[in-house]
Amino acid sequence: MSDLSVFFAQNVAGEVTEEVAVSARFRNKDGSAVLWKLRSMTEDENEQCRKAATRRVKGKNGQYTQETNTEDYLANLVSSSVVFPDLKNPDLQRSYGVLGAESLLRKMLLPGEYVELVQHVQRLNGFDQDVNELVEQVKN
Repeated sequence: MSDLSVFFAQNVAGEVTEEVAVSARFRNKDGSAVLWKLRSMTEDENEQCRKAATRRVKGKNGQYTQETNTEDYLANLVSSSVVFPDLKNPDLQRSYGVLGAESLLRKMLLPGEYVELVQHVQRLNGFDQDVNELVEQVKN
């Protein structure tokens, strides 16, 4: 039987952070690309992102169903994972003429940069791991 204590909160690795160069367009004074700081999130935070992107839609025969807008969900997920730059900063939002972190990201980044950022956030939060691959890693 395994030791149950490995699952206790105090024994689990905490939040994971990572610094990523999202775009070469944002440069420091020395000319190097500015690194964005990303963090992992909990499933509770993920659920909040999903709920914020879910709407009740009236379907056939007056029945309501819930639909999640994937683009809004991903925007919520990414904006919640970005630590730096502070996407909620009103001065930064004002400089791009937008309100809200999700709108700011869409305005700041080129389409390819945005996709790259989404992929980093998904990987950081474990969406890229295949269960079978994890089993093989544990075996070795």
